[in-house]
Amino acid sequence: MVKKTTVVLVGGCFDVLHPGHVIFLGKAKRLGDKLVVLLESDEKVSLLKGKNRPIHTQKDRARILSALKAVDQVISLPFMETDAQYEQLIAKLRPDIIAVTDGYANVKHHRRVAETVGAKLKYVTGVVGNYSSTGLLKEILV
Repeated sequence: MVKKTTVVLVGGCFDVLHPGHVIFLGKAKRLGDKLVVLLESDEKVSLLKGKNRPIHTQKDRARILSALKAVDQVISLPFMETDAQYEQLIAKLRPDIIAVTDGYANVKHHRRVAETVGAKLKYVTGVVGNYSSTGLLKEILV
């Protein structure tokens, strides 16, 4: 009998990779067999983080994430304006688990998507230490 592959889905900007990202991705990977990362577009990162972001292009961020042992696949997203666009993509991917950081602001959306596609929503970490790409950049630029 062939064992079904358990697919774990995460998403984010991952602009300036830091230990918090690596810990999150490692814990997410342990939930299943395959870890898929949805990587936000440069336009979306700029909208979310500010006009001087991203620091690294989406292509470079994908290259960095792909080099991590925990990451099996990176999907570079086009600019998505609505939650419905994310939902359509996730419905096509049909992950078994959607992994998020505890305390993430858009948890209602993630819960709804998980229920819609029949996935489990799992909180894999809280915020790890004082790590934040935005915080790290502020320290460097001060």
